[in-house]
Amino acid sequence: METEFWHRKWQRNEIAFHNAEAHPLLVAHFGALSLPKGSRLFLPLCGKTRDIHWLLANGHRVAGAELSPLAVEQLFAELEVTPEVAEVGQMRRYSAEGIDIFAGDIFALSRAMLGPINAIYDRAALVALPEDVRGRYAAHLSEITGRAPQLLISFDYDQTALDGPPFSVPGDEIARLYGDAYEPVWLGSAAVEGGLKGKCPAQEVVWLLR
Repeated sequence: METEFWHRKWQRNEIAFHNAEAHPLLVAHFGALSLPKGSRLFLPLCGKTRDIHWLLANGHRVAGAELSPLAVEQLFAELEVTPEVAEVGQMRRYSAEGIDIFAGDIFALSRAMLGPINAIYDRAALVALPEDVRGRYAAHLSEITGRAPQLLISFDYDQTALDGPPFSVPGDEIARLYGDAYEPVWLGSAAVEGGLKGKCPAQEVVWLLR
């Protein structure tokens, strides 16, 4: 998918995918990661998600990657924090106490740039990517985080009924993408209220990759 697609989304404020509060499935299932306070979580393609506020408020540290610098700037404005900004490789790093967000192409982010990660929380990244990119993404995510355990929220719906993103990534594909590095464990699911984009019945499914 073209990077310009997502830049246009943020420039036009077409961000219906952005939740005003922490995702209820994160709140319900976060304990499955069994993380001590102060753990550092990586959120790929994080946007300005309120999940970051929730994680910080619960005593954790956050690292993220986001294509749109506009989204990153809005995130820090909503956190009411002025970040330090530095060019790191091909990315721009925005940092403040407990948080580092890398703006740019996630495939340009290396393990050395990212630093130690205790867990991954992927709510909006895997499902944002078309099928021909997801394999590369899964391998890259495992590599740069040292196979950190992962809380993953995916969508499951009839892909023929609706164009993504978000795309449908059912359990058999998750097993295929991550089975060499992780043991996927189903934690639960919830119906998307009113259907996905109001058009198609869908489930959000929570996985623990351990």
